[in-house]
Amino acid sequence: MSLRKNRLAACMGRALFGCVVFTAAMPLAIAQQATTADTAPAATQVTAKQLDTITVTAQSREQELQDVPIALQVVTEQLLDDVTAENLGDIDSFVPGLVVNSQQPTQPGFQLRGISTDDFGIGTDPAVGVYVDGVYAGRGGGVLLPFTDVERIEVLKGPQGTLFGRNTAAGAISIITHRPGSEDAARAKLRLGNDNKQYFEGMANIAVGEDSAFRLNGIYNKSDGWIQDAVTGQDLAPEDNWATRAAFQTRFGDNTRAWISWDHEELDQLGQATTGIAPIPPLPALPLAPADPASLRNPLDVPTAIDAVGNAETRDFDGVTLIVDHNFGWGSLTSTTAWHDYDSLNRVEEDGTNLSYLYVDSTNTESNENFYQEFKFTGSSERLDWVAGVSYFQEDADQTSEVNALTDSVDTIANNLGLAPGGLYGPLTDVANMFGIPVNLRGLPWNEKFVNTLETKAYAAFGDVIWHVNDKLNLTVGLRYTRDEKDFTWFNDLRSAPELDAQLDLLESLGFFDAIGVPKDQFVFDIAFIDPPAVMNKGTLTRDSQSWDDWSPRFVADYHFQDNLMGFASLAKGYKAGGFNALQIGSEFDNEDVWNFETGIKHSLPDYRLSYGASAFYYVYDNRQAVTLDMSTDIPRFVVDTSDQEAWGVDFDVRWQATDGLGFDFNAEYLDSTYKNYSNPQGIDLSGQATGSPYWSLAAGVNYVWRLANSSDVRFALRHSYIGECRRNSESDVQLSCGVNPALDVGEAQNLTDARIAWTSPTGRWGWALYGNNLFDNQYVNSLGTYGMTVLGTVGARVTQPQTYGVEVSVQF
Repeated sequence: MSLRKNRLAACMGRALFGCVVFTAAMPLAIAQQATTADTAPAATQVTAKQLDTITVTAQSREQELQDVPIALQVVTEQLLDDVTAENLGDIDSFVPGLVVNSQQPTQPGFQLRGISTDDFGIGTDPAVGVYVDGVYAGRGGGVLLPFTDVERIEVLKGPQGTLFGRNTAAGAISIITHRPGSEDAARAKLRLGNDNKQYFEGMANIAVGEDSAFRLNGIYNKSDGWIQDAVTGQDLAPEDNWATRAAFQTRFGDNTRAWISWDHEELDQLGQATTGIAPIPPLPALPLAPADPASLRNPLDVPTAIDAVGNAETRDFDGVTLIVDHNFGWGSLTSTTAWHDYDSLNRVEEDGTNLSYLYVDSTNTESNENFYQEFKFTGSSERLDWVAGVSYFQEDADQTSEVNALTDSVDTIANNLGLAPGGLYGPLTDVANMFGIPVNLRGLPWNEKFVNTLETKAYAAFGDVIWHVNDKLNLTVGLRYTRDEKDFTWFNDLRSAPELDAQLDLLESLGFFDAIGVPKDQFVFDIAFIDPPAVMNKGTLTRDSQSWDDWSPRFVADYHFQDNLMGFASLAKGYKAGGFNALQIGSEFDNEDVWNFETGIKHSLPDYRLSYGASAFYYVYDNRQAVTLDMSTDIPRFVVDTSDQEAWGVDFDVRWQATDGLGFDFNAEYLDSTYKNYSNPQGIDLSGQATGSPYWSLAAGVNYVWRLANSSDVRFALRHSYIGECRRNSESDVQLSCGVNPALDVGEAQNLTDARIAWTSPTGRWGWALYGNNLFDNQYVNSLGTYGMTVLGTVGARVTQPQTYGVEVSVQF
């Protein structure tokens, strides 16, 4: 073992040992309190509140959380309320190891234990699978939807290929919603906050006879932007969406139950806000190109002024799910059928300025329709607990990726590359006007696009058996076979600039180009998609079809040393399906595989109202594909690069109900993620270097409930999260992914604190709450837009949301 790995193993050992010692010491301290309480007079003793039992379905079976041999964190409905969570992007800070980039709901990013997919194209799949009621949510635009009637969220860390299937190389996020109940009920919640926040949520559960019920939900969410354009005063980064959900559940006889739900969402708002952070000198001078990283400024210290044409982020989503359960006596069969359809558009500023000679924006348009069918059998006996099934997934998607510019900014690019000092279209306009020709080639739109289509079919068969060897030992063996078939197309036409072409045609008809001795063709070219495969296939439809197979096993042993103390060890594989790079014609890649070994303990102490878990893991991630912006060429281009990664880490969690009113929870993850084998497109060898993921991420919460004399109660919750600073490597400066300069600390350590105080009436019917998120108003750079860095000298920055606060009023019947 290398010296680095010896140090790493020692660090892991110390971290895990510290967790165990800490949690082992806590029961002793609590025991002293308990002994004191036991000696108190009998008249002062009351029945203590027990630690809540959490039931999960992480292994496709209902089990208590403490009995599941998987590193698993459950986000309860109470936690969602505590942090006023509206989608998955609001909870990642409180799930150590999980990172959700939600600033663009139609193009979210997910990372778990340092594993993510750095690609926005439909040719590749995510490494973190998101599931809603057991149904795979799919990719991109249809994944980050508003929470509608969510009961709990289970975050499974580590590869879940056997139980969940494809695209769970890093783990799975399982969202479970409420089913219609047997009693009439209704509730409503109104939230009003700063930036004119208006959020309304309503639910009605209507029983129809003894065995049937409807459940209806609706959400309306709108707010002004939290950043303003310094020139126009326009609010940027607003919210504007609504969603509804209708569900019906019924029984057919004693053994069959059916549940059908329909979800609809509409999103219509401005795209994410971008602030230019490269210094811009007054004309006629141009920004330094490429921009000097040392000169970049903190976006919180400079005004925002943008001019994106058609700036918008929209989505229409519909989804239907039908689940039918039938009990045969010896076992049960569950049929799950689902259909999803959405259309999304995202057009955002890239340069972060309102200057036409630096203008560039990007647009992503996507349509997706997918169908899923699964048949799952479950059963149990004295010694065996088994799950087996088959599934089918079909997807049809199309995507258009666009780069938009103006002839003014094309002139700047031509000047900066030394192709035409002073530009092309501006000087051409001046010369033509000198000859009395009334043309103006300045400020005309310029568009380049890639159009892709995808047809996917995926077939799977799986089985998972738990063998109860004796009262203490369980052995689990699982295996899933998956076959993916994909048909993909690329189409990249010549640039589109009809207004410019009309002016050029006029000049040609007048013999202008002959007069100046420069052919018209010199003024017709592309600036964005000019890598060799794109140039050779301009105007040509290119098609490729590939298929991939995968076997995903898992092996688990768990041993119950005591009734409430379990130790486990597991070896599991996860994978991400093979695919294609949407912006590099003819580029395809194989499955990405992750093997993960994990060992840990889970312990609950009912007498002390305490539970904790700790696990150590090691994984190897082979053939990871990522799309990288290669800025080593004259004009930046998106390329695919491949790397192998490995990581060691420790997960730890504890829950303690200290008194009947006071509760604590704490979660932490330590991660050391490095490249095993990797040379980037610039030829830099990063093998053995950090991937950028921070060492530590932590989340802690405390809550207290006061029982008032009139039987009403007041609940206070305070939550804090910490994510460590990113770890630099040899390409951090090239990609501006970590550090950058003293004024612009990309990837700095992040702290977030949320608080909420809520009152509930004695009957539980009425309630109000005050909330504050990001109480200390911390803001951090979320991402940098570096597309224009080398050719325009511009860099755009996006930052996280500032402090929010407000009041809630709720009623339920």
